[in-house]
Amino acid sequence: MKKLKIALALFAGIALTSMNTTAFAAEGKETTITGEASCAKCALHTSEKCQTVVKATVDGKEVSFYLTGKEAKAFHEKICSGTSEKVTVTGTVKEKGGKQMLAATKIEEVK
Repeated sequence: MKKLKIALALFAGIALTSMNTTAFAAEGKETTITGEASCAKCALHTSEKCQTVVKATVDGKEVSFYLTGKEAKAFHEKICSGTSEKVTVTGTVKEKGGKQMLAATKIEEVK
């Protein structure tokens, strides 16, 4: 019985570590998301550096996409004061350090 519990715990651990949140947005492929953009440092208090984060609902779950690239840097001044804005972002997603990084190629404000 003890061996069965150990085997089940091991199996569960392997299953959990193999789950990948990039299933929400296909890694390496161009993706478009719509959500609320805000500053990771000033508004969300989740980072020591200012960075644009878009919180979007994907497959019924809230996912935070950390934007990278020159488009993200240019857009950041609009939301760094602690405000948020609804946006549609197009770019390529990859996971880095457990975070969804989106290399933004286009950011549009949703009106």
